Amino acid sequence: MASGEQVTAVGKVLVDPKLDLTRRFRALFTLRNLGGAEAVEWISKAFCDDSALLKHELAYCLGQMQDRRAIPTLTAVLKDTQQEPMVRHEAGEALGAIGDAVVLDLLREYSKDPVTEVAETCQLAVRRIEWLQSGGDKQLNEACTDKNPYCSVDPAPPAERKSVSELRSILLDESLPLFERYRAMFALRNLGNEEAVLALGDGLQCSGALFRHEIGYVLGQMQHPAAVPALRAALERSGESPMVRHEAAEALGSIGHDECLAVLQRYREDTERVVKESCEVALDMLEYENSDQFQYADGLVRLQG
Repeated sequence: MASGEQVTAVGKVLVDPKLDLTRRFRALFTLRNLGGAEAVEWISKAFCDDSALLKHELAYCLGQMQDRRAIPTLTAVLKDTQQEPMVRHEAGEALGAIGDAVVLDLLREYSKDPVTEVAETCQLAVRRIEWLQSGGDKQLNEACTDKNPYCSVDPAPPAERKSVSELRSILLDESLPLFERYRAMFALRNLGNEEAVLALGDGLQCSGALFRHEIGYVLGQMQHPAAVPALRAALERSGESPMVRHEAAEALGSIGHDECLAVLQRYREDTERVVKESCEVALDMLEYENSDQFQYADGLVRLQG
């Protein structure tokens, strides 16, 4: 158990704009793992930063912590139209991850946001909370044999067991509701085999930046080398949304192969700031994956150094 002084020390690293982004990321994930009111407070303080990538990750971590005390901060970020769309989107997703019905009216309001990615995220968050209210999580626990091996809080529950080809058909069918396609996405991720990875990779050709960015995220979770060609193509694609390219970069970092290293080094000076910073963070992650370091979230260890 970390002391208040240790949480404060890690928090100060997170909010210090003079420090390397990689070190601040590690501090953020340390705070996420520690949890509690002070950790939520320090993470919330960092939303005044000028890095969209960092702020997006702050919102993600607050959602994963599922702490109701983060709701006021996330609400303010979602409402703030001066924030970058990828930051507002992540705030909406985090509110859905926390899963408290108190935010349903807010999420319904922003389901009509003029920014497509924000609107779609809030629509998904509404569906997730309604699903929770209907007892869907209890039914899923009883029926689903393909548990989430990543322990993440996802924007949609996995679909019940189907073949990879059936799930792929749902995933790629753009006439279906996004929530159903996300359910297929997370079911494929939970299967975890190469066939599922290749099916998910096909999703990077679909329309909708939000959808493609979520594909990049789950491929990063899976850390399967078969995903590298599709992720590399997404990062290299001219005209691709920065939101998608950033997620592809981080996914390549978590896979950590030599080919990933070469691609990330090539794009670490990208003209798009969020892509450049994602490559920096991804290279740090890749170094961690190929090292004997005990943990990525090493903020407490560094305090002793």
